[in-house]
Amino acid sequence: MPRSQKNDNFIDKTFTIIADILLRIVPTSQREREAFTYYRDGMSAQAEGEYAEALQNYYEAMRLEIDPYDRSYILYNIGLIHTSNGEHAKALEYYFQALERNPSLPQAFNNVAVICHYRGEQAIKQHDIESSKAWFNQAAEYWKQAIQLAPGNYIEAQNWLKITGRI
Repeated sequence: MPRSQKNDNFIDKTFTIIADILLRIVPTSQREREAFTYYRDGMSAQAEGEYAEALQNYYEAMRLEIDPYDRSYILYNIGLIHTSNGEHAKALEYYFQALERNPSLPQAFNNVAVICHYRGEQAIKQHDIESSKAWFNQAAEYWKQAIQLAPGNYIEAQNWLKITGRI
């Protein structure tokens, strides 16, 4: 049974019902409907911490989805899973692929910045001040892009930019 048919909570059930109605009303191909179903099931599995299942669904959605904008969100979610698993290099690959398809994705810029900032902190712990500065400068550039796209978001990043004199 597909995950979308066994949602247990109210919000997931409501989303599933609305999505199913939209898929019937909006003119879409069978392939597009199938891609969306895999994407939706991937999001549901991801929300439950079932990352392997989520990745399987996302990869299947990527196989079917042809729209670059829709693919950007699938790639972004794959990046989120890799970030959660501590696989930062892989996560960055997926975030950058998402941004290639959709350069107006502030959350991808933010997540790239978070990883760069984390690497800057790791460099400080290893007493590598030059590398830490480079990582922090990269984080600043990505946060600036995220903030430009979503000015009301990322308040902590805005404060960090101000405190460190990078804004």
